[in-house]
Amino acid sequence: MIFRKFKETDKETIKEMMKVFYASPAVSTNGSNEIFETDIAACLDKNSILEGFAFEEGGEIIGYSMTYKGFSTEVGKECVWIEDLYIKEEWRHKGIGGKFLEYLKETYKGLILKLEVETENEAALSVYKKHGFKLLPYHVMRT
Repeated sequence: MIFRKFKETDKETIKEMMKVFYASPAVSTNGSNEIFETDIAACLDKNSILEGFAFEEGGEIIGYSMTYKGFSTEVGKECVWIEDLYIKEEWRHKGIGGKFLEYLKETYKGLILKLEVETENEAALSVYKKHGFKLLPYHVMRT
């Protein structure tokens, strides 16, 4: 299993996975082609704060994630927000999500990892809790 940054040649594969991810109950919005293309372009832009990671096995992209660095005033240190984390259905329940979380912990040593998760997504909640994530007692809001 290889976790690597997005390449230009990944665009269509990642966009197809984003369509599936954003149509699932794991996400509260449906996204759009325009948003998907903007997100991928930001990941490919070396000056952007958004990073895209492709999960590759045997030359096939089987999942992806997007992250960005921020700062948590709650704990007084930098954090990494995990925006998307998607694994193709046939590759789920093989420990890939957990391996990626460990990869992020190693890559961003000492930084806090944060993410949002739908409360109905019990499988994801289980993986996150197993890797040290804790539910926070507040809601995320946006305009």
